[in-house]
Amino acid sequence: MKQISIKGATIPALGLGTFQLEDTKAFEITQAAISEGYRHIDTAQIYRNEEGVGRAIAASGVARKDIFLTTKVWRESLAKKDFLPSVEQSLKKLRTDYVDLLLIHWPNANVPIAEYMEELMKAQEKGYTKYIGVSNHPTKLLDEVLATGADIITNQAEYHPLINQEKLYTYLQQHNLTLTAYSPIAQGKVIGNPVLKSIAEKYGKSEVQVSLRWLMQQDNVLAIPRTSKTSHLKSNIDVFDFELTQEEVSQIDQLKKDNTRVVNPSFAPDWD
Repeated sequence: MKQISIKGATIPALGLGTFQLEDTKAFEITQAAISEGYRHIDTAQIYRNEEGVGRAIAASGVARKDIFLTTKVWRESLAKKDFLPSVEQSLKKLRTDYVDLLLIHWPNANVPIAEYMEELMKAQEKGYTKYIGVSNHPTKLLDEVLATGADIITNQAEYHPLINQEKLYTYLQQHNLTLTAYSPIAQGKVIGNPVLKSIAEKYGKSEVQVSLRWLMQQDNVLAIPRTSKTSHLKSNIDVFDFELTQEEVSQIDQLKKDNTRVVNPSFAPDWD
């Protein structure tokens, strides 16, 4: 498994996303993922499955320190009065004293960036989290985040072969930050793509595996594919036994011209 080192953190490059998995399902999938070798688990307050994830980690027999666990503060809890109590609630549900990474899930136009970043830094000072970061923050907002002096390690954003994230990726590279790719297979839209399909056939892999491999070959990119099927856990992690050629990478790079975005709620910021 590829590991990414950044600012003292060592993170398995491929993790498990748990978006849209209700509690019982999240318990089942997280437990299966850990026994399959996953050591990077991603959840969030709004997924309403922190309890299931926490139970699975506790029941796994794997030491807490050997799992890199991320959760995210929901946009309705970003104000100073709500922020830390919401994190304390998350830790209780997750059955842990700390998370490895705490993210701001989405910006909220009603709460100043300086306000929520100060609370995020407080959570880090209190030992509630080892590392901090943001999610769904375009470059314009990242400028404001970095201006607070917060030592973030990642921006989690939608990233897959069908979206153009060149501007964001370049910005993160320039600032020594990782990009954590959510929806790394465009919620299944990569399946059946002719370019990915023909490359996949050459290696005896799937379009999903080729997409994940493409992400794994980029500097400072992490990916957290989500699945509700235990059978997909093994294939999602089975992407380290082949390597795409430079030419294949270039072919896949061309797919971003369609700029297909699969996650775009009404409250989303103006994207790059």
